[in-house]
Amino acid sequence: MIEHGHSHEEIAKRIGAPAGRGVLRDVVYGGIDGSVTTFAIVAGVAGAGLSPFIIIALGLANVLADGFSMAAGNYSGTKAEVDNIRRIRAIEERHIELHPQGERDEVREILSLKGLTGQVLEDATNEITQDRENWIALMMEGEYGLGGVDPHPMRAALATFVAFLIAGMVPLLPFVFGMQNAFATSTVLTMTVFFAIGAYKSKWSLDPWWRSGLETFLIGGAAAAIAYGVGTLFNLP
Repeated sequence: MIEHGHSHEEIAKRIGAPAGRGVLRDVVYGGIDGSVTTFAIVAGVAGAGLSPFIIIALGLANVLADGFSMAAGNYSGTKAEVDNIRRIRAIEERHIELHPQGERDEVREILSLKGLTGQVLEDATNEITQDRENWIALMMEGEYGLGGVDPHPMRAALATFVAFLIAGMVPLLPFVFGMQNAFATSTVLTMTVFFAIGAYKSKWSLDPWWRSGLETFLIGGAAAAIAYGVGTLFNLP
């Protein structure tokens, strides 16, 4: 199966404007954590034998407060990553100004590791170092392993919060609607969400959907079992 086309126009568009890493990591991270932490509260409180009202109150507090906290943390972490990229870029700009020959030698070394030799290597080095932006971009990639597209802190934060909010509400729905056997229904729904998130992220993996889903299912189930077990310790007669 071909994931993208290889016409001249398609190649120029794709290489000239790369999409970057996107928000897959943020969505999966937020969704799994939203399900796990909210269900952990539900399981813990249910294990302690407390009322559904307390389950709803604590669950909603977790979805909003912990979701916002995760989004803020992801924003700060991603922004720190962007700030570090800018700092490194400034270093390279200064080095090119102060030590141009040393930086040219670094370009030559990077290109030689890509398989270029002889006159082709010299020509490529000369060509790249004629353009300051191309020069810096190659150094960022070859010396520091940094891509050409910076991450977006706000987009990462919003993706995390929305995924956390949606997935985190699922364990609470049976209690909000006053369903019979609410805890059992919440357990089934939450386990389904765990499996669905894992199966969905397999679209970006070489693993089959069922294996990815089962992995997430087991991780979430373990967290839920621990929370329920702790809650039963406080189930006073």
